[in-house]
Amino acid sequence: MEKSTFYIVGKHAVMEALRNPKRRVIRVFLTEDSKKKLHKENPNLNLLKNIKIFFKSKKELDKHCQNEGISHQGFVAEVEHLENLRIKDFVQGNNDKKKINLVALDNVTDPRNIGSIIRSATSFNIDGIIVKERSYPRESKLMYKSASGCIEFINIFEVSNISSTLKFLKSKNFWVSSFGSDAKDDFTKHDWNGKNVLLFGSEGYGLSYQLKKNSDFLFKIKINNKVESLNIANSASIVFHYINLN
Repeated sequence: MEKSTFYIVGKHAVMEALRNPKRRVIRVFLTEDSKKKLHKENPNLNLLKNIKIFFKSKKELDKHCQNEGISHQGFVAEVEHLENLRIKDFVQGNNDKKKINLVALDNVTDPRNIGSIIRSATSFNIDGIIVKERSYPRESKLMYKSASGCIEFINIFEVSNISSTLKFLKSKNFWVSSFGSDAKDDFTKHDWNGKNVLLFGSEGYGLSYQLKKNSDFLFKIKINNKVESLNIANSASIVFHYINLN
């Protein structure tokens, strides 16, 4: 059965999709300049082999971005979704691993924030991201552009229920740590060895009461007290960077 297809835009999003052997790219739309860039940066790889290529003007490609207000940079591709990953299969396959860091996003819906979190998580060696399938914008051009190609490198687990997924992970010796501005404990004082789930809440409402209640730890990021809070993508990036170093 054929998978559904959708469009992604942007130099890094399209290039990394072409480099990913697990991603099927159906068609690529390029300007003459972007074709030159692609070959210049990948001289030893025939990334366009067996792929339908269409050359378009910048103006013709603009129609793929006009509703999102983002730049295609001369790169547009029609791609298939990657295979769905099951969190249970991942846990079973990594049962012997001593240290695992996963991220869970509770009703985070903004595509730019999710894309930025994916980019930071990939940069700082996070093992995977758990998202709620109903609120995950899986075909968002803005998310792919913000992730700058990093969606091709990280495990993303779409689940129907975050709470039940966390309960399962806790039963497999994962510690769940929630982050919020109302918490009291500094996350840099914690021992981050072992298996962890880093839980972040929605942009507007934060974490739900039930998820906070079922968390093992509640942490904050210490910032200037004149500032109320950080953007979720900034917060996540700080946490990922610190944990990656420790």
